[in-house]
Amino acid sequence: MNMNTDTDVNMDTNTNQDSEWEPKIVAFLCNWCSYAGADLAGTSRIQYPPNIRVIRVPCSGRVDPLLILKCLQRGADGVLVSGCHPGDCHYIAGNYLARRKFAMLKRLIEYFGVEEGRVQFSWVSAAEGEKFADVIKTVTRRVRELGPARKLVKVREMQGGAGAVL
Repeated sequence: MNMNTDTDVNMDTNTNQDSEWEPKIVAFLCNWCSYAGADLAGTSRIQYPPNIRVIRVPCSGRVDPLLILKCLQRGADGVLVSGCHPGDCHYIAGNYLARRKFAMLKRLIEYFGVEEGRVQFSWVSAAEGEKFADVIKTVTRRVRELGPARKLVKVREMQGGAGAVL
């Protein structure tokens, strides 16, 4: 996957004022299923919160766990990885690979002290526009309940200093 991670996942943390705070969620969507499900939700005019920033990927199995951590460092309040249902992957086993990566990443971020629910994984097919909207509503609600992300966020982005807070 060729992507400029510094500019693609850079989130503006200066707008995270507590009084008007809205969660910013990066959503990595599989091109074949979840992205098409999001497209179906849009063309069907199914309402869901506007808090997600979609990054279209060829397969959920191509999402590098370090990219998810980078999103959290750059100020994302939550990250969603969504792919094809098991057995429906266009690359045969990409979603199984994503599930294994996600299970390991989940334990790692728990070790770092990141709250459960900041990083989530889901299966959404191209025909499930309603389910996509429900997933986004659920993810947004859970991240909103957690509040602004504080763990892993780089200090210089929050306060103009150097270093990282773990």
